[in-house]
Amino acid sequence: MSARPASDGEAGPPPVPRLPEPWSVRVASGDADVELVHRWMIQPHVEKYWQQAWTPRQWRDEFDRQLAGAHSLPCLVAHDGVDIAYIEVYRVARDGLADYVPHEPHDLGVHIAIGDRDRTGRGLGRALLAALADGLLAAEPECDRVVAEPDRENTASVIAFRVAGFVQGREVALPDKTAVVMTYERRGPR
Repeated sequence: MSARPASDGEAGPPPVPRLPEPWSVRVASGDADVELVHRWMIQPHVEKYWQQAWTPRQWRDEFDRQLAGAHSLPCLVAHDGVDIAYIEVYRVARDGLADYVPHEPHDLGVHIAIGDRDRTGRGLGRALLAALADGLLAAEPECDRVVAEPDRENTASVIAFRVAGFVQGREVALPDKTAVVMTYERRGPR
């Protein structure tokens, strides 16, 4: 999805999620992260839905673009100290998705890719999605909603989001896919 200018005037750049152990998260940058994300994005199970089998140089440019703006934040997530996922945290109000879903200025969205195929299908993604949703709400007290938009053809992802506590909404036709809108609402007081 394309970025929109930061016109909402209220929300800053997306925050780094606050994840409990055994999870950890860091902002993506540097040669090592570029190479790792590049390797993950050319894996068939990731490339099929992300369609970003870019060169390392393109990924470096992408990281630089995201880090210079207020739309999205590229991060790597580790489990027990081992990097397993690339995520992008974004402001829904500054994303093309804003045309399709109700949103508030502080609402956050997330894209996720588990890079190694042997780490999928074991419940790790579901656990990460739940931790990630709660971690984003903890990091952004003004946010009441975390949104995701997996491809409707990626049924494993849609199921993982549901099991993690996201509510499945309607399908929307985006420029690059037909997505299922998944929403995780804040439960209880801020």
